[in-house]
Amino acid sequence: MVDSIENIEDALSIPIPSSEHLVLDDTRRLTGPGLLWEHPGAVLDVFFDGIAPDALIPVWQKNVRHVLDAVGWLDQSHIERQFDRGANLAISAPMDQLYSAIFVAQIAWHFSAAELLGEEPSDFMSMINDLKSVMQREANPRLIALMDEANKRRVDVLCDDDDVSLGHGMGSQTWPVTELPDPKDVDWDKLYNIPVALITGTNGKTTTTRLCSAIAKASGKTAGLTSTDFVQVGDDILDHGDYSGPGGARMLLRDPRLEIACLEVARGGILRRGLPVRRARVAVVTNVASDHLGQYGVNTVPELSKAKFAVHRTLADDGVLVLNADDPFVVAEASRTPSTIWWFSLDQKAPQIIASCKTGLPCAWLEGDVLVFFDGTKKVHLNTVVEIPISMGGAAQYNILNALAAICVSRAMELDYSVIRSGLSGFQSNPSDNPGRCNEFEVNGARVFVDFAHNPHSISAVAQTMAAIPAKRRFVMLSHAGDRSDKDIRDVTNMALSFSPDYVVATELPDYLRGREPGEIPSLIQQTCQEHGIDADHILMAASPSNGVTQILELLQPGDLALLLALSDRDKIFEMLKQ
Repeated sequence: MVDSIENIEDALSIPIPSSEHLVLDDTRRLTGPGLLWEHPGAVLDVFFDGIAPDALIPVWQKNVRHVLDAVGWLDQSHIERQFDRGANLAISAPMDQLYSAIFVAQIAWHFSAAELLGEEPSDFMSMINDLKSVMQREANPRLIALMDEANKRRVDVLCDDDDVSLGHGMGSQTWPVTELPDPKDVDWDKLYNIPVALITGTNGKTTTTRLCSAIAKASGKTAGLTSTDFVQVGDDILDHGDYSGPGGARMLLRDPRLEIACLEVARGGILRRGLPVRRARVAVVTNVASDHLGQYGVNTVPELSKAKFAVHRTLADDGVLVLNADDPFVVAEASRTPSTIWWFSLDQKAPQIIASCKTGLPCAWLEGDVLVFFDGTKKVHLNTVVEIPISMGGAAQYNILNALAAICVSRAMELDYSVIRSGLSGFQSNPSDNPGRCNEFEVNGARVFVDFAHNPHSISAVAQTMAAIPAKRRFVMLSHAGDRSDKDIRDVTNMALSFSPDYVVATELPDYLRGREPGEIPSLIQQTCQEHGIDADHILMAASPSNGVTQILELLQPGDLALLLALSDRDKIFEMLKQ
């Protein structure tokens, strides 16, 4: 019988030699395809200073191969990725041995660090014997047998510490990991993969995910989605919270009602654990911009592009990668992927669109005020811009791009054009269809918009959209989490000021100080506004977003426009505006 996870994950304590010049920052399991490769296993994040990578990497490679061979993992491999003053060091491992994989990697690093620092290592065979004992306790041969048979049948497998499932949704079955059947006892005829889409990018992924799900729902199918807000099947919310990682995907894909799935995929889940599926029909990269840099060795936007593009590793053999031809970072990274690509663009003369039409590859673009899909042989005209509510009459260009991406996803999932037209025209910018994304309210004759934009790229897009709307006076509410740099906070403030506000409300986020002193972030926002010439009397300070909204509501007059960048208190703010 497989030993409990609680007994395995803390079974060994590996001493790690370190110094101020050589630090093991993190060790974690990789449960699916990710930034480095498509294999499960374990990865170490190592930081070093004063040690040359061409000295460190060979030492690691020698020692990790020695440990892998010693435990009998002759068919497992390793991969290394260097970044500024650090490296990701990963090994592959059987799916039933991922905690043991952590110990394998740590032991290999123990000997590598000792060698680099000139310290005496522990006894090799003693550590290997202890490790083999743990590996024997963790081993689950029935899991490996099930996975082997499922792979032969091209049926997707979802694993976690508690359960194993074969297939997706209506075509799935789930067992406790300790009670797995013999492959010959499984009714394979009832197991299959449903159409699955993975949507990632710096901005637009939540809206695109919700829009794709709305189109699928318009087809009459039971559609589901995961997002940073909730997991939903049909009209039922399974749970609220940030479910943009593999845990949310497993929750959704194991629901027996599900017929089609749209998964929002965030950078953190890709880098921490990897992606949950290996048989997706389609994946999307909406765009790539500076956000959350400096984590897991992803320090630059091109490196972030590589992380986002990990979604291509989840595709089935006939899967499609949908990409934004208007984003230079997406275009640059696309040349390094082997996947079949369907491009979308606001410009019908974009090089990628022209090339796709010449070679007979599907793509989508904006032609005048009409969204067009090319199916490989002919053009199909879909909705006009004004028929798509989230485009705000064409002012929200970023949502036109999201709609073009959703068209490609829907066609990759073989949904009819009539269904796509219906889904696009029925999806609204309101708290029901797309909460926190340009939701509009009318208050005392003024227009009030609530949006969750939180990085320079997204705030710039929303601010420019709002700037195109006529108004007597303009108000903007700003805040930011404390784990961003002073430069980041100034950058998002600068982007918000492109809205040309008459009043700015700088709010505290009490639950997101993250090491900052109270009042520190609002003061930075205030200073940046004053540097841009905004009168001090028109810069208001608030203790929370809801408090900031109260101040704005007291000032609003007919004809005014307010943009509330609400990073917290959104439900409370929605209720205040409805009242």
